[in-house]
Amino acid sequence: CAPEPLTSRPKHLTWEEIKIHNGRGQSQQQWLVIDRNVYDVSTFSKQHPGGSRVISHYAGQDATDAFVAFHNDKALVRKYLKSLLIGELAPDQPSFESNKKKSLLEDFRELRCTVEKMGLLKPNYTFFFMIFLHLLVLDAASWLMIWYFGISLVPFLVGMAFFTIAQIQMGWFQHDLGHCSVFRKPKWNHLLQIIVINILKGLPASWWNHLHNQHHAKPNCFRKDPDLNMHPLLFSLGKTLSVELGKKKKKFMPYNYQHKYFICEYFCFLGVL
Repeated sequence: CAPEPLTSRPKHLTWEEIKIHNGRGQSQQQWLVIDRNVYDVSTFSKQHPGGSRVISHYAGQDATDAFVAFHNDKALVRKYLKSLLIGELAPDQPSFESNKKKSLLEDFRELRCTVEKMGLLKPNYTFFFMIFLHLLVLDAASWLMIWYFGISLVPFLVGMAFFTIAQIQMGWFQHDLGHCSVFRKPKWNHLLQIIVINILKGLPASWWNHLHNQHHAKPNCFRKDPDLNMHPLLFSLGKTLSVELGKKKKKFMPYNYQHKYFICEYFCFLGVL
């Protein structure tokens, strides 16, 4: 799991120089760090296949772990990185920002290497085939129940149960497809995801990927994770919480209260699906 070396090694840069190129303030440039190499993604972010926001969220920061997590074919991606390379961290500079805990990062990277060696990230095609088959059967059964038995109470409730379970399972199946976890090639994941979420569920895959990629790029990070953009009409702490965190300059959610409002989020999420 050692980082793959890049060929050219331009000028040395410090974290002070990198942090000011975060796309905000006077400098609109966006620099980020991957394996101690510094890249200027200011222009590339607009053409980034995963969306401009995902990569822009790491402007002025170390994006090594996000890069590893989001890209399966790293050799292919590194070909595009060569033209964006502008320098590397100076020898006296740490590999990540000062506000990150070294032991935590090392533990996480060791865990990822262990998971990969154990083969836990390899897809089980039989499992996913059975998931897809059973949700199609449930979806068809819901319509056949109404068509054959009519719309009296019992057939309606049974059909509704079949349809609800199928829709929820479709949501999680397309979730795995959106993560490119089912097939080795991304194009097959995206194709089947479009069939499941666009056709069977009636939602755009591009919309889901745009929001969910940001969520995993910056999970629970205030103003960067779309899942935290709670509507004040749906969540009583939505607008109030935003103002409170803004005044206190906090960048995280009050996790100690999460168990109290999670059930509301869960049912609203099911309603969206």
